[in-house]
Amino acid sequence: MNDFRFRLRSEPILEAKYKAFPYQEEATDFVASREYAAIFHEQGLGKTKIAIDVMLRWLQRKEVDTVLVFTKKGLIANWVREFEAHSQLTPLIVTENASKNYYVFTTPTRLVLSHFEAAKKEIKRFRAWVSSRQVGVIIDESAKIKNPDTELTQAFFALSPLFAKRVIMTGTPVANRPYDIWAQVYFLDRGLSLGNDFVEFKRETDLTADLRHDAQAFGTYQQRLEGINSRISSFSIRETKDGGRIVLPSKEFQRIECDWEPAQFELYRKVREELRAQVVRNGQLIEEDQESILKRLLRLIQIASNPVMVDESYAADPGKFDPLYNLLTDITRQGEKAIVWTNFNVNCDWLVKKLSVFGAHSLNGKMPIDRRNAVVKWFIENPEDQVLVATPGAAKEGLTLTVANHVIFYDRTYSLDDYLQAQDRIHRVSQTKTCYVYNMLMVDSVDEWVDCLLEEKRLAAQLTQGDIGAQAYAERATLGFFQILQRILG
Repeated sequence: MNDFRFRLRSEPILEAKYKAFPYQEEATDFVASREYAAIFHEQGLGKTKIAIDVMLRWLQRKEVDTVLVFTKKGLIANWVREFEAHSQLTPLIVTENASKNYYVFTTPTRLVLSHFEAAKKEIKRFRAWVSSRQVGVIIDESAKIKNPDTELTQAFFALSPLFAKRVIMTGTPVANRPYDIWAQVYFLDRGLSLGNDFVEFKRETDLTADLRHDAQAFGTYQQRLEGINSRISSFSIRETKDGGRIVLPSKEFQRIECDWEPAQFELYRKVREELRAQVVRNGQLIEEDQESILKRLLRLIQIASNPVMVDESYAADPGKFDPLYNLLTDITRQGEKAIVWTNFNVNCDWLVKKLSVFGAHSLNGKMPIDRRNAVVKWFIENPEDQVLVATPGAAKEGLTLTVANHVIFYDRTYSLDDYLQAQDRIHRVSQTKTCYVYNMLMVDSVDEWVDCLLEEKRLAAQLTQGDIGAQAYAERATLGFFQILQRILG
């Protein structure tokens, strides 16, 4: 057994406070026994508990003398609560305050917690600090480093060889496209399993429009996605909610089709005509990358949600509002809570005012972290406040909101990660009620394309992650979002 490189005056107790579920114990054994590993358990299955038990195991065996956890800035407080709930460890925290960080970097400790922004700002001191001790690192929500060209990802690539142990964890390793997994895995194994060439990996795994015209190419594409899981299976572990290892309440989906408010439709029609000239020529799409198109069609998504986001003079209630209000009336009459998701801060503020009768609270990206934490605490602890209006950017990850059992997507964009993470704030191991997911769509609108696109992305992600096989994928995938888009713009 190794010795710690330094001693503390008072060593923390390295025992977990609570026993893990059997599948969590198996994951802890799997991860702790490896130099590097990935915890890809579906969101809501207690990855944080697994990670804490792994770091306790490392410290008990003196395989590392310090554990470093990186997460998103908004999840720092959540990790502090989880450490308190599941262990005797108390972390020192590296923030973006350089003077306060000096204390952390010069104080012996077994546990340091930090966030991604601080990682970029303090990269030089992190490199020196990691080089001076045996550090095991855990990257929470590792899809944050999916883009290998960003400054953040490059910082983690530089740090990677210096860590004695490396773990990444996320419930959505394929956050949006199959190639999102490459940089996360490269951080672990420096290209041993998925290669060193991201450009080539992206080319081979990208979902492109031409696949729908070439059955052989589509078959090759499926084989490549299916092969990814087998190439990383020796160091990755994944549990899904339908895997039979844990019983959760069911999750039921409902599609709510909404009719246009007349002025809303006129504005939508006008903008659609303008955009059709930009992306369609002779009945064919000029540009076939669906995400690039979607970014250009963001105004249509906003108008289908709430025209006030593109026209401040718009004063009517958009087509989705009355169905939303009626749905929330039914939910709250049953004494249950709901989360309404919108991608836009302006819409979030507007909806909170319009839904004040339900005790609605806002949780969006404009709010400081302390205020967000206070809103979450208030929503959980106060039965009379039954509605939370939130943006995925502010609340899709790390939060347990099982006090609610309804999520309503007032609007959605192309992000699969946003959609999956947001709905599973309520569908987690502590949930006791049936969960309901409502998707609101304007009829004959860009919403229908987004709905189809997200389903196609979900299938590709499931195949890449090993949740389904190639046959199941081939039976369900239609690549129909291209035809739907042409119809929507036609």
